[in-house]
Amino acid sequence: MSRLAKRPIIIPSNIEVKKEGNTLSVKGPLGEIKRDFKDDISIVISGQEITLTPKKVDPFLSALWGTYAAHIKNMMNGVVKGYEKKLVIEGVGFKSALQGKDLIFNLGFSHSIKIEIPSDVKAVIEKNVITISGIDKEKVGAFTAKIKNLKKPEPYKGKGIRYEGEYIRRKTGKKASAGA
Repeated sequence: MSRLAKRPIIIPSNIEVKKEGNTLSVKGPLGEIKRDFKDDISIVISGQEITLTPKKVDPFLSALWGTYAAHIKNMMNGVVKGYEKKLVIEGVGFKSALQGKDLIFNLGFSHSIKIEIPSDVKAVIEKNVITISGIDKEKVGAFTAKIKNLKKPEPYKGKGIRYEGEYIRRKTGKKASAGA
């Protein structure tokens, strides 16, 4: 059972929250996010508070209760502050470029890779650092994971795409034979 979802979620003064059917929309200074929720957990907006209560006692609904509370908090945080992730490209000849609504990568393959940037996500490239930002935490995380999976960092030289601040465990290469 979720302890965080038991407490009501306080709505900041600069955010407007509406519920129409099973869709919850959160509007703030950076934009608006809409999300559909299942009917199993009732979402009640009263004044400046949102309260969540499951309609029946069930282990699945207890897990869903806390998940819904986290989603609503992430939506409110996204329209106020936004989310940002940074990727670092390491390797000789590895580069990226922004061309209209597309990111183009040269990652040591025989061809360049072209990825379309989703409409509600922004990408900025500075040398070997790609900054992905947006108001939806899930879309920002999914897009950065998609980019990272193009060329995961390898353990010998660390070449590839990694998150900023991510530690890559290095392996030692072949050792010279001692008795030759």
